[in-house]
Amino acid sequence: MTNDPVEDDVRAVRDYFDTLGAGEWDRLVQSPSARVALELHRRFLARFIRPGSRVLEIGAGPGRFTVELAALDASVVVSDISAVQLELNRDRVLAAGCEQYVEDRLLLDVRDLSAFTDGAFDGVVVYGGPISYAFDQAPAALAECIRVTRPGGVVVGSVMSTIGSFRWFLPGVAEEIKIFGIEAMDTLLHTGDTRPTQAGGHCCRMFRWRELAEMIAAQPCRLLAASASNAISLADPEVLDRLAADPGVWPRFLDWEEELAQEPGMLDGGTHILFAIERLSGGEPPMS
Repeated sequence: MTNDPVEDDVRAVRDYFDTLGAGEWDRLVQSPSARVALELHRRFLARFIRPGSRVLEIGAGPGRFTVELAALDASVVVSDISAVQLELNRDRVLAAGCEQYVEDRLLLDVRDLSAFTDGAFDGVVVYGGPISYAFDQAPAALAECIRVTRPGGVVVGSVMSTIGSFRWFLPGVAEEIKIFGIEAMDTLLHTGDTRPTQAGGHCCRMFRWRELAEMIAAQPCRLLAASASNAISLADPEVLDRLAADPGVWPRFLDWEEELAQEPGMLDGGTHILFAIERLSGGEPPMS
């Protein structure tokens, strides 16, 4: 423990992923709804990362998206807060035959990218949780991602969604109310901060779309696109299992997911919120 609660919380995140180990690789394929999330994140990469780009991947974990970036012919600087995840990344990327696309692997915290000069990358990928795990320092973390992206380059990321997570994890919400009380859950709902009910566990700062949009609008960037992850695929696991088992239906269902998840009324509806932003040149004002 330190005298800085945020540092203690970030250390807890690092310990969590060190302990999770290879489970992080399995997480995005363990159910049809997880496979939908993987596909929506993959399509966002293909849409906004140009072939041949130099990319900083933050929170790369064991390499699901490192391999996808390699498929786009990107040169990737892989980073993670967890040394265990970085080693798993090396193993998985090697096994996929993609190691030649990795420029370096670095132990990095998204809040401090001072190892890189301004505009060092064509793109930054910050998928899953790194910005959410920065807690109250999330705006500074986003600013760092933009700073190391060249003007005209893109930041492609996702954060945990407050409303969608409440919808998806409602049975767990009900149980946690019994344990921590209704006031703690009310605080979580209105701040997005899971620490009142997850102390010592898997903590993060979740967002509503309007909060993320405000954070983006304060930066020298332009919003290119936003999407929920997932949309209709969070409704009924048993029905989704049947859809996923039908090779004539599943590809079209994924297309529906991609379309519907980008509707303005759906942006808060998934477990994560995807976004793509373009860094503006130094003289341009922030834009939404």
